[in-house]
Amino acid sequence: MTTRPKASKFRNRRNAADTDQGNPDDLPPPDLAEAAANHRDGTTGEAAGEDAAPPPSDDAEIEAIKAEGLTGRQLRMARRVAQKHNLQAASDLDAVRLLRQNGIDPFKRSNMLELVVPRAEEEEGNDTAPRVQLPQTVPGVAPPLPSVELSPAERREHEIGKIQRDMMRRRRRKLLYLLGRLSFFVLLPTLLAGLYYFHYATPIYSSKSEFLILKADNSGGSGLGGLLSGTQFATTQDSIAVQSYLQSKDAMLRLDRDIGFKDQFNQDWIDPLQRLSPDATNEEAYKTYRKYVKIGYDPTEGVVRMEVSSPDPLVSTEFSTHLISYAEARVNSLSQQKRGDQMKDAVDGFEAAQEERRKAQEALVELQQQGALLDPEGVISSLRGQINNVEVQLQEKQLQLAALMDNARPNQAKVDGTNGDIRRLENLLASLNARMIDASKGENSLAQLSVNIQMAQADLAARDLMLQSALQQVEQTRMEANRQVRYLTVSVDPVPSESPSYPRGFENTLLAFLIFSGIYLMVSLTASILREQVAS
Repeated sequence: MTTRPKASKFRNRRNAADTDQGNPDDLPPPDLAEAAANHRDGTTGEAAGEDAAPPPSDDAEIEAIKAEGLTGRQLRMARRVAQKHNLQAASDLDAVRLLRQNGIDPFKRSNMLELVVPRAEEEEGNDTAPRVQLPQTVPGVAPPLPSVELSPAERREHEIGKIQRDMMRRRRRKLLYLLGRLSFFVLLPTLLAGLYYFHYATPIYSSKSEFLILKADNSGGSGLGGLLSGTQFATTQDSIAVQSYLQSKDAMLRLDRDIGFKDQFNQDWIDPLQRLSPDATNEEAYKTYRKYVKIGYDPTEGVVRMEVSSPDPLVSTEFSTHLISYAEARVNSLSQQKRGDQMKDAVDGFEAAQEERRKAQEALVELQQQGALLDPEGVISSLRGQINNVEVQLQEKQLQLAALMDNARPNQAKVDGTNGDIRRLENLLASLNARMIDASKGENSLAQLSVNIQMAQADLAARDLMLQSALQQVEQTRMEANRQVRYLTVSVDPVPSESPSYPRGFENTLLAFLIFSGIYLMVSLTASILREQVAS
């Protein structure tokens, strides 16, 4: 809310002391003062001091303003507005005239509000200066000439402005240097990179394909292997092995032998940054191979994704087809090697069991041939029966001889015959006992031969069991090897591309801009830190 100033009428006296000690900000600028004087008396600034009275032409304007019937408040307000704009008016009516000549409406509301200022601001310039009251009609006074010397406030403002201009000049110079460095180290390399990618880079066509390595789905698996047999985890190692093989130098050399990988990238129409030299080494060709043959394995899905790029779309498709065939051959060799190793161990065990059984059988036959008998136990039993029979007959003959000898006059012929029979039976019994002793004692006895034959029979039976177990192991290993079969199936076949996939001009240019900006930022920070360390 604006408060209207309250002031009584007073006469504004101006003298030389007031002019010298007053606030320099209240002094009118030379150009405005000179313009006001020219309008007032029609003369130049040098002649204004001699005659300050308005010319006769101004009297008519003043009379016209009087005829408007302006109130005293409006006249005082016009005088204050004229003082605010540094217009030297001889009277209130003259102030209205001067304001209208300068295109200022003295009775505009905004001008009135600007006159209401705090008292502290009015007295800020000079505390010892007399208070300036509202003016009244005074006779015309010649405007004072501007002083050559600057006041302390003006001098301070001049120095501050000078410092500010110097700071602005240095800031503009530093900004220009910064723009120059950015243009040279960032914008110019980015422009060259973009020019290369958009106009000079040879278009590269890519061919994408996907394939899986699966395991034979045979029933009969048990345990954890049976649970994982139908998932991608069962072929993770094989997929990784195939991926490593396709990214190896061996695959590159094989591809170069088959369809000439180096010849496709050393043609003259390829740009120099992507072209191989005609005498390029295998290491240089392998770098190009790793750049344009990208293979990735997704363990969650078990899919091997391959992207092959070349300047010709048909060549890209041919490269992909050959690499897939290489991968299929590698998978077959890996699975066949696993099956071969498993079957080799099982077959070796079966052949060893067969050999041991053959040796046991040969030992048994040899023992049977040594005794020339098929059943040593039966021979020993027969000898024992014969010995018992001879002993019984010998006892009978001895009883007959005893009966004959009981007669007073025994028959000598019968006695001699009976003695002969007893002698013959004793000889037979002795020979049978000798044979029994021979059969029961010594390394070549029938008893030892019988024991050896029993041991050989037991060994042969054990070898038969081992041979049967080895045969079962061979069959089981063969079934397990059939379950270990891996095969490669192509889910996405390579198709020739109609539009180039590389280079990606906008993405590569933006990436070059970010790289150069990062390099410049790091170098700038490093240089700033070094300068600060050296200065300290």
